Amino acid sequence: MFLNNTIYKTDYHTHTYYSDGRGWPEDYIGRAKEIGLKEIGFSDHLTLTEEQQDWSIKPSKLNEYSERILRIKERVSGIKVRLGLEVDYFPGREDEISRAISALPLDYVIGSVHYLGEESVDLGREYYKDKNINEIFELYFRMVSRAAATGLFDFMAHPDLVRIYNYNPSGNPEPMYRELAAALKKSDIAFEINTNGMNKPLQDFYPDRNYLRVFREEGVPVCVNSDAHAPIKLGQHFDEAYDLLKDAGFTETVVFSKRQRSMKPLNDR
Repeated sequence: MFLNNTIYKTDYHTHTYYSDGRGWPEDYIGRAKEIGLKEIGFSDHLTLTEEQQDWSIKPSKLNEYSERILRIKERVSGIKVRLGLEVDYFPGREDEISRAISALPLDYVIGSVHYLGEESVDLGREYYKDKNINEIFELYFRMVSRAAATGLFDFMAHPDLVRIYNYNPSGNPEPMYRELAAALKKSDIAFEINTNGMNKPLQDFYPDRNYLRVFREEGVPVCVNSDAHAPIKLGQHFDEAYDLLKDAGFTETVVFSKRQRSMKPLNDR
């Protein structure tokens, strides 16, 4: 797979052995260059639950992780390397999250919602058994909006992750997407097209491609990410994702450095 290199393509959502990935940060660099990425960002999971999650970086490893990425930044040429984290949002733990991320020289922080209450929505269909799917969707979308409003994050990951097992609300979901997009715009936070949904039972992108135009109409900035858990998954399905953005009317995408957002034109040049 070689990406169309006429667009400034970045991949800010990747995972290494520090969380639940299958490669060290160094293992991703060659692949990123090979497929023509302009920037690669590392964003291992940070999940501040009472018990350590085996798919999340240990807080005691955060400095080691950060220093390792910074060393890669210094010695790698031909591609920009960014330091990030994907941080789970939990209501009431905003101060704890803030302390953890403010201690690191991050280029961006991804906000994500995996948990509704004590349970994760993406670890098995069992979560959805005997539950009201409409209520789950409404609660999930509200939680993403609430996370965005904290100001802790630079963009939100997989904003409709509850689609992972192909469950859908019974009515027209567009109003939920419209409300979510308006909330992201109000909070001045971006969202991602996450192509890793192609590897899940959903077999499609997050968010639902049918509502990308809603985010564009609300003026929400966007980036495209693979959520790669192995180097071979970097940049997967990106050309399709960028075509979808163009079809939805997007004209630019976001890039990040030192927690500052800027824009790159989304056109062939």
